[in-house]
Amino acid sequence: MREREHQTRGPSLIEVAAEAGVSTATAGRALGGYGQVSQATAERVRAAAARLGYRPNGLARSLINGSTQAIAVVVTDVGNPFFAQALRGVVDKVRTAGYEVLLFNTDSNLDAERNAVRVLSEKRVDGAIIATGSPADTEHLDSLRDARLPFVLLDRPVPDRPDVDSVMIANAASARTAVRHLISQGHRRIAVLTEAGRELPYVVDRLGDCRTMRPSAARLAGYVLAMRSARLEPDPALVVHAPYQREIAARAMKKLLDADPSVTAVFATDNVLSIGAYQAIQASGRRFPEEISMVGFDDQEWTTIVRPQLTVVRQPSYELGARAAGLLLRRIANGPAWDRGTDGRLDLEHVELPAKLIRRSSTAPVPSS
Repeated sequence: MREREHQTRGPSLIEVAAEAGVSTATAGRALGGYGQVSQATAERVRAAAARLGYRPNGLARSLINGSTQAIAVVVTDVGNPFFAQALRGVVDKVRTAGYEVLLFNTDSNLDAERNAVRVLSEKRVDGAIIATGSPADTEHLDSLRDARLPFVLLDRPVPDRPDVDSVMIANAASARTAVRHLISQGHRRIAVLTEAGRELPYVVDRLGDCRTMRPSAARLAGYVLAMRSARLEPDPALVVHAPYQREIAARAMKKLLDADPSVTAVFATDNVLSIGAYQAIQASGRRFPEEISMVGFDDQEWTTIVRPQLTVVRQPSYELGARAAGLLLRRIANGPAWDRGTDGRLDLEHVELPAKLIRRSSTAPVPSS
């Protein structure tokens, strides 16, 4: 019976101490890396632990050194391939440093995000990476600062938190590149499908401050900037609003294409919206890309399976997660970003990663009239 119990729970610290011929307290100091233990004793204890297959209790270790060897990632939709790839980048990076990851999926629900932050602020992790669903409502993040818990903002800028590290995609510049590609092929009546479609006046008024905009608004800003650089004033009728739901996006774009035959190109600002826009173009009856072209956002697997293959803006989502994780690990080691250095300045990093236009067969020169 005792042997079966031992196999189930594993050897204890007491058993390791007995194997090494030292006290339990000495064995704890040797394996925990705290207190004073001679090198010879420490090596003897570690050898005994290895022979028995001893694994230290993570909770006990955290009580000793204040570290849980875990970080948290808070995202709005883990089912979104963008966040799934970013999360993979986080996990690969932190595991090399001996950390594990706890995931909180909020579904863009503010109460769920607040609850996640409450758990984090109770010091159950060593740091956090947060993609907030509500950049305008972030008072709950104060609890992280109060707890001196390092955190990094991912993908979503928070204008009221300029003293927090962030890692973003250069959204406006990336969208501008995509629309310029369409313009270079002679397209002038270019529709844009965006979750920020109802915010066009707000975006136009703040074109000089794109970095503080959430991704969808920043990409709409890039569309406006590209059009204006070609001396084309964007037509509000071609700015199509849709939530991040494929079927609704497809209906909204199909409605525009049916009503306005002058549209010769479409730019979709998100991977879910891209699927909806692609379906709408196929359902419109127009030859694709001979009569209508399209550029989407995010290089997902489906974009190379369909015909025509979709021209896309490829986001470095894996690198985004890895960079955020690397930055967080430095903060855990050296202190939060809001700590001021000896010169009184904040030690901050605001990283913007460029995306890349991948040209495929869904774009073609504008048809001659």
